[in-house]
Amino acid sequence: MEIQTREIFVKTKGFNDILDITAQVHNLLMESGLNEGQVTVFVSGSTGGLTTIEYEPGLLQDIPEFFESIIPMRKQYHHDKTWHDGNGYAHLRAALIKPSLTIPFRSGRLLLGTWQQIIFIDFDNRSRSRSLIAQLIGVKKTS
Repeated sequence: MEIQTREIFVKTKGFNDILDITAQVHNLLMESGLNEGQVTVFVSGSTGGLTTIEYEPGLLQDIPEFFESIIPMRKQYHHDKTWHDGNGYAHLRAALIKPSLTIPFRSGRLLLGTWQQIIFIDFDNRSRSRSLIAQLIGVKKTS
């Protein structure tokens, strides 16, 4: 069993910016030489989250609308009273999505569904440079 830890760097616009990071995760898997195992992607920070979706224009509109309906931006949050940074909603949205995602792989391929992509959502109220941690755990192909 081998463990490799890598980083994926992204720049975001904030405000529900949804980035498809499937290709970056796939590239890390190809570079790793691992054949079978799992990759966990983790965002260091409390205003971003990771999940999977069908990355298409309709859902790219539906997701922000969904979050606005359950955790509105313009509401006053206790966090904002404490820190005066106006991003209480971003923390709540990120807590709902979660900061990590684990994807199995076999024969050097991510075992995602046909219409399933890995996405990072930045909920913060400003643009950011983010570092996503990818940890690959697996075995190399034996001869």
